[in-house]
Amino acid sequence: MPVSQKPNPSSIQQISKSPYLNQSTATPADLRSALRLSGLSPPNVESFETQKKRALTQLRSKTSDIEKYIFLAWLRNTNVRLFYGLVTDQLEETLPLIYTPTVGAACQNYSSIYPFLAPPGQPDGLFLSINDLPNLAQIIQNYKPYPQDPSLTPQIAVITDGSRILGLGDLGVGGMGIPVGKLQLYVAGAGVDPRRTIPITLDLGTNNEEKLKDEFYLGLRQKRVGDDKFFPFVDAVLEALTTLYPKLLIQFEDFSSEHAFQLLDKYQPRKFCFNDDIQGTGAVILAGFMNAINLAGIPAKNHKILFFGAGSAAVGVAKQLAAFFVNDHGMSEDEAREMGLVTLDRGDKLAEHKLYFARKDNKGAQYPDISSVIKHVKPTALFGLSSQSGAFSEEVLKSMAGLNDRPIVFPLSNPAYQAECSFEQAMIHTKGKVIFASGTAFPKYTDPQSGLTSSPGQGNNMYIFPGLGLGSILAQPANISDRLIYSAARACANALTVEERTQGLLYPVLPRIRQVSAEVAAAVVAEAVAEGTATSEEVVKIVKAHDKKALVEFVKSRMWTTDGVAEEATSFASHL
Repeated sequence: MPVSQKPNPSSIQQISKSPYLNQSTATPADLRSALRLSGLSPPNVESFETQKKRALTQLRSKTSDIEKYIFLAWLRNTNVRLFYGLVTDQLEETLPLIYTPTVGAACQNYSSIYPFLAPPGQPDGLFLSINDLPNLAQIIQNYKPYPQDPSLTPQIAVITDGSRILGLGDLGVGGMGIPVGKLQLYVAGAGVDPRRTIPITLDLGTNNEEKLKDEFYLGLRQKRVGDDKFFPFVDAVLEALTTLYPKLLIQFEDFSSEHAFQLLDKYQPRKFCFNDDIQGTGAVILAGFMNAINLAGIPAKNHKILFFGAGSAAVGVAKQLAAFFVNDHGMSEDEAREMGLVTLDRGDKLAEHKLYFARKDNKGAQYPDISSVIKHVKPTALFGLSSQSGAFSEEVLKSMAGLNDRPIVFPLSNPAYQAECSFEQAMIHTKGKVIFASGTAFPKYTDPQSGLTSSPGQGNNMYIFPGLGLGSILAQPANISDRLIYSAARACANALTVEERTQGLLYPVLPRIRQVSAEVAAAVVAEAVAEGTATSEEVVKIVKAHDKKALVEFVKSRMWTTDGVAEEATSFASHL
């Protein structure tokens, strides 16, 4: 922009106050002059690398993880480019801070830390309360955290009602940390454009007495509404969203188990949506199990799987595993679903989502604890989704090691302090025989006698949902079918390199997450075309050329990166 031109003040504010376009100390001198920003920051023009180095130094100076979370949230809400540059460069260090396990503490303390997550006027997410029912469309349109080009309509929304946050229960509006965190992983892990994401929390009250009595709580101070109001409200929200943005992908997150299954059953056939707790978790654990089978050296059909816990995530995992045995190994559906010992006659009414796996062949016998079930079933694999810390005791782990040369043990509950066992405990009590993956990160284990160091697997949903979401956005199928989810799991399992397989890893190393997401997305696109549900003519043409490499490269070309933000800022300014 020539210096003689005089942009109007509101246009200057658009770029100088935009967390997306603002480059802070990296803003070039000529752009500062053109936008009348000279003198409003120190004169030195820094490189992006220097900015990232300073931000990392500040991050590491914080003395607690919650302080680090607050710092990173502020950075995300003031300088998008710098935030994602730091996160992608330091993924292994920052991932536990922007999502699990730190996000759990952030959600618990959300009302206390909220004012410090973003500058005034910059939203951390979109809050829709039951009282907003008459004005939903207008309120949704209010959410414009960045200057919007008309072509940049939202592509994905992650929605929670805060009723079952991780293993922490009902946190009300504090649940906003979950959709915010998940969308950060979409951007960092799969290159979804941050300007085209909407984190949404539905406030229908809370049954958490501690929150209702908390003077700082920012949500509605009322008990949760009943199903008679819950379902019509969710209907209205989805209708408003999809009317405004017809191509929007909706991800359900951390709803109570009953509602999670009911919403998925209702909307999966007719809306562009999926549930990450059920389907994403199921897919990522299936991917790890596929690779665990190879390490265990036992044919897939000979495995016996025991589940401890039967919530939405557990049933989601079990259904994915059952589909694997049916689709790939010729089992009947009845054979495949004989996992665990939830019995029809156990004395209480089973929730609807548990009935699919409930057994009636127990002949009246009940098994009150894991040890008794292990003795009866003799499983090769043990999965924990119970949120019961220590459930996989020394006795349980030794029993698994006694039955199997390479026992498969997946304690999947989040956060870490609710995991059924740690990696160290699993290694010690199985004498290093365990094939291990957890739902949260655990440190490496060094054997005190041999000095050998082993790395735990982590069934991190980040290996699935970013690629699943990106592939779905690119293919635009009418709905997210079970086969699309399964193709994502298979692609994730196949994404291991030769070196990673040699190391005995179940999942790729995190620094390769964008490559993994590209391969998952490509598999999803290919499956959508094979099903005949893909509506994007561009991807149909590429898939029908039968060039997998070209398809993966096409996916990569559609990934957002920080590299182009500076050019976008200059371009935006030239059109003011």
